[in-house]
Amino acid sequence: MPSESLVIRTTCEDDWRAVRELRLEMLRDTPIAYGETFEHALALREPDWRHRARRGETAGQTSVVAIEGDRWVGHMGGWLPDASTVPLLVGVYVAPDRRGDAAGVSRALLAAIERWARAYGDELRLEVHASNERAIRFYEKLGFAFTGGTRPYELAPGGLELEMTKRLR
Repeated sequence: MPSESLVIRTTCEDDWRAVRELRLEMLRDTPIAYGETFEHALALREPDWRHRARRGETAGQTSVVAIEGDRWVGHMGGWLPDASTVPLLVGVYVAPDRRGDAAGVSRALLAAIERWARAYGDELRLEVHASNERAIRFYEKLGFAFTGGTRPYELAPGGLELEMTKRLR
């Protein structure tokens, strides 16, 4: 059950500092999950972070955060790569002490992403690194299934990204 103080909302440009801090936390926690290195993110400048924070206000994409009090405890993003594909779930993160069904953060974030994604299709797609077993179990528990699709992971340590989808209707 989520805490009564949990707020789920999209980001806006003014959130850029908190977006930056949460992204760096995400990259420290699970470096293979985001297609970006910590060093790359650390080197970004304020205009880049403002652009990322505006994703919550931009057509064809969204950035949803979970906030408890003044602490940002989770993030999920959605992106529509092009008009011929289904929405893609990206940037999934929940702080280690807020993970699990009892906290309710991951389900609340996913519900917001699914509401957004329904405007673009009947399915939500994601890619997960083959060695990220914790994330794979999480996605399976929430109704995602493997499609058989794979692609190489572009950063060290390499490996494969596995495609999973979930029906939304």
